[in-house]
Amino acid sequence: MIKNLCLAVLVLVTLVSYGQEGATASPYSFYGIGTQQFKGTVENRSMAGLSTYGDSLHLNITNPAALGNLRFVTFTVGGSHSERTIEDSNTQNETSVTTFDYLALGFPLSRKLGVSFGLMPYTSVGYRIDNGTDFSFNRFSGRGGINRVFLGAGYNVFKGLNIGVNVNYNFGNIQNESLRTQENVELGTQERNRSDLSGLTFDIAAQYQAKLNEQMTLYSSVVYVPASDISSDNTRSVSSVLFNNLGLIQPLDTRDINVPDTDFEYPSSLTLGLGVGARNKWFVGGEVTQQKSSNFTNRTFTLDNVVFEDATQIRVGGFYVPKYNSVTSYWQRVNYRAGFRYEESGIVIEDEAINEFGISFGLGLPAGRYLSNANLGFEFGQRGTTNANLVEETFFNVYVSFSLNDIWFQKTKFN
Repeated sequence: MIKNLCLAVLVLVTLVSYGQEGATASPYSFYGIGTQQFKGTVENRSMAGLSTYGDSLHLNITNPAALGNLRFVTFTVGGSHSERTIEDSNTQNETSVTTFDYLALGFPLSRKLGVSFGLMPYTSVGYRIDNGTDFSFNRFSGRGGINRVFLGAGYNVFKGLNIGVNVNYNFGNIQNESLRTQENVELGTQERNRSDLSGLTFDIAAQYQAKLNEQMTLYSSVVYVPASDISSDNTRSVSSVLFNNLGLIQPLDTRDINVPDTDFEYPSSLTLGLGVGARNKWFVGGEVTQQKSSNFTNRTFTLDNVVFEDATQIRVGGFYVPKYNSVTSYWQRVNYRAGFRYEESGIVIEDEAINEFGISFGLGLPAGRYLSNANLGFEFGQRGTTNANLVEETFFNVYVSFSLNDIWFQKTKFN
């Protein structure tokens, strides 16, 4: 396992770079700091993103309090593939994206304390919109996003109660470009904006479990993300451009425009979760997240037709394992997951709220020793609306991850 971990670290920079540059194909990623790409591990996302439940085998990156339950060294890596149909009132386009989603390692330091660290592409920007008439042509495009390195710890205060914290260092860049041409005008105009982003954020969490009877347990959780400042180093350039015979753009005269560097507030959020289940058998629960995204603004420009409001997310999901220790049937040891989510993004364009919903399913497939497993998830959903000349996105996502468990730091015993 150590050899595999070293290999994974060597390729991590390449994976994250690929994940950031090609992680989405959504025009709504233009707003704010992009579309949030990481919404939990495949185990979480197969249950609509629920993070209330935690056990001793799986890393719960979204809720660090769950690290207090960890009993095995756990290495997890995940990726996804998305098929997306984007349509407005006149046209329809299809895109597909395959991305790396996260890589993390967690291990128990004692029976009460667990720690984890890892890296993920957290938000992503990726769009290209062509808008033309008989007399003009406009193209708007963007790419980039924010990556996140995190270090987490969870501690079991007493039986049933865990607390935890993640410290996240966020970094990356977002690049936006616009191109404008007019009929009978030889040269076009190209504007490029780039923001290099960095800053710390924190996740503070708690989980509580209480026995209801011999079979059933009550699970509850809270995750609070305080508001934090993210610094943005901004640059802008404007060029006169000429199209050659191949349709390629040739900049002829480029001028740098001074724009101020800015600090914007990463919004605070609060997540409350509640569920009930039987250990190693089944679980069903729900979560509500409130995010103060009304304080959010774009980085170097303002838009008259866009308003940011507070965002709300609702998630309901769970899992079922027929018989986790069955020796006669493999499929009785499989973890079957499902969930539903509804999200108000907080973005309002032309008085139209941009909302999203998703229905998810998943399988946790036992593999190897120490209860390691492969996880497979599927999600169907929709975002946006065709009202007010906006676009509606219909997506189908496939998630894959591996959760590998091992035991380290064992004392050698001699008879």
